[in-house]
Amino acid sequence: MSTTAKHRIEGFEGRAAVSRSEPVGRAERDGGATPGELAVEGLPAELRDRLGDELIDQLLAGARTEQEIVGPSGVLAQLTRRLVERAMDAELTEYLGYEWGQAPPGGMGNSRNGTTPKTLRTDHGPVRIETPRDRQGSFEPQIVPKRKTRFAGFDDKIIALYARGMSVRDIQAHLGELYGVEVGRDLISRVTDAVMEDVHAWQQRPLEDVYPVVFLDCLVIKVREGGTVQRRACYLALGVTLDGDRDVLGMWFQETEGAKFWLQVLNDLKQRGVQDVLIACVDGLKGFPEAIEAVFPDTWVQTCIVHLIRHSLRYVPRREREQVARDLRPIYTATDADAAREALEQFDERWGQRFPPITRSWQDAWEQVIPFLAFPVEVRRVIYTTNAIEALNRQLRKAIKTKGHFPNEEAARKLIYLAISNATPAWTKTRSWTAALLAFKIHFGDRLPE
Repeated sequence: MSTTAKHRIEGFEGRAAVSRSEPVGRAERDGGATPGELAVEGLPAELRDRLGDELIDQLLAGARTEQEIVGPSGVLAQLTRRLVERAMDAELTEYLGYEWGQAPPGGMGNSRNGTTPKTLRTDHGPVRIETPRDRQGSFEPQIVPKRKTRFAGFDDKIIALYARGMSVRDIQAHLGELYGVEVGRDLISRVTDAVMEDVHAWQQRPLEDVYPVVFLDCLVIKVREGGTVQRRACYLALGVTLDGDRDVLGMWFQETEGAKFWLQVLNDLKQRGVQDVLIACVDGLKGFPEAIEAVFPDTWVQTCIVHLIRHSLRYVPRREREQVARDLRPIYTATDADAAREALEQFDERWGQRFPPITRSWQDAWEQVIPFLAFPVEVRRVIYTTNAIEALNRQLRKAIKTKGHFPNEEAARKLIYLAISNATPAWTKTRSWTAALLAFKIHFGDRLPE
């Protein structure tokens, strides 16, 4: 790269961050920060040194209103145009091998050939730029590639809006109101469809060898198929790693929830590298424990206690639910399995004649009720309920509730993946994990790697 071209590119990199600075009008809302401080916050030290208050003051000279600073023809839009054009010119200089105003090496060969106008869609509205051309038409700019009219970050905004459940029409209106940019439905569809490559890679990625805990649950959505809207089951698996991090292992779609398809899900996890699961937390679906045992024979199956309590209270009149729930509590807070059995017998003595299905449901699931009782109280909170994955489901429902139904399964897969990516940071870590890991090591020994 020539020295001048290198300096131009470095100058662009050093000054480009100015276009991301906050408007002066926001200084009071940011605790009195000055425009210069807002402009350089979060930048590397070497870039902050180039963006002092004096330079910011020069850029903002005469600009006082929000329109003058961030409007379609404001300072940021004009600065974006100048910086992009300078950077593209530096790219062309490097590509051709000679500076502006000089003759091409050897007197012949490729050379500059004027410019072509293009309108960029940016965070600050549409920006008109002149893109340099070469005579052979072989120059491929990097900062704004050929046939691209969206500046860096614009696609990310479309995807972020889509991930929050906004419809294509709502995204169009939002971008038009916020940035003054008209975005077609086809463009939004192309941008969001590009996510499908990430979805397929994520669904097929290799997994950890061992997961101490895996939560398995199902989310029901609506998909249009054959002219009618059908209910579909979205199967979700949430694993807890050895470091206590929660990770969504995948999603699978089927017409209804059933143990038979869960068997396929578990086989898929095994094919992707999962060799062992210490504890699988599930709801009370019939046949679920047998499906897990078929793929991971040594796994402890823990029925969600919260699901079991909800199922029990379905048979109880509203006025008595509080008392029945209070009498069920000694069962799942018992010191061990024997004490839990005794508490169940006492519950049956009081309520068995009036509500026989309650006692029967706990007895039928007893082998999957008691595993968590082998652990200390702080560890039980980690595994006695599928609330971790239900919390994820609540986040997903927020994103899909505005849809009503999806036009196809791919659309559902795309939005749920984006919603998972958007929701993940809120609940990545498992509480009391150090104590849980120690208890797992004591109980499962060599099955838990060092």
